[in-house]
Amino acid sequence: MAMLNITDLSVSYGETLILRNLNMEVQGGEMLCLMGRNGVGKTTLLKSIMGLLRPRSGRVSFDGRDLTRASPDVRARAGIGYVPQGREIFPQLTVLENLQVGLLNVRGDHQAMLDEVYGYFPALKNFLDRKGGFLSGGQQQQLAIARALVMQPKLLILDEPTEGIQPNVITLIGEVLENLKKRGNMAILLVEQYLDFAIKLADSYYVMEKGAMVMQGKVAEMNQEAIKPYLAF
Repeated sequence: MAMLNITDLSVSYGETLILRNLNMEVQGGEMLCLMGRNGVGKTTLLKSIMGLLRPRSGRVSFDGRDLTRASPDVRARAGIGYVPQGREIFPQLTVLENLQVGLLNVRGDHQAMLDEVYGYFPALKNFLDRKGGFLSGGQQQQLAIARALVMQPKLLILDEPTEGIQPNVITLIGEVLENLKKRGNMAILLVEQYLDFAIKLADSYYVMEKGAMVMQGKVAEMNQEAIKPYLAF
């Protein structure tokens, strides 16, 4: 059974329909890459999964539970971690305080959870007392991912984590995602426009165009030339 199941989802902004009877599945333990140009509805879909937008029709189920009408905090507690486009860390909070926000309502050994993300992003441990707004873009992205990871999510959603990031941090993010994938206990939904980055990491893919899915399949069987016209390049 799929970890995340989106069925006939339609979402609008006012009278403008953005998502049109969209269907998508993310299997447990897999990394799925969602691709498409800017403006085709990818972020709208992610916000709908997180409960930040209410659908006009359709269903969102997660881990066998219908979350279509659930609030964002209920979805987070159910095990969905979200790294939004633009990172959206708390600029007036320190790095440690940002991470502690992620730990709210999380049971277990908080220090062990923090140590785990420091292992993924060692630079963060050097800036625990620095306010998030004074970090570089790459450091903020690391913090945003770490904040989601301390929640110990069953599904990690990342909205274009490589956008505007320096190459060495892109490499680091790729390595972290690869390690998370190898653990096999977390599904990952990655929105990404860089085809090479997606191919290296993902098991499966979907391609969006004008609010609907137009292609899907296994990365190992992907026809790259057929996909490229739907991407930004």
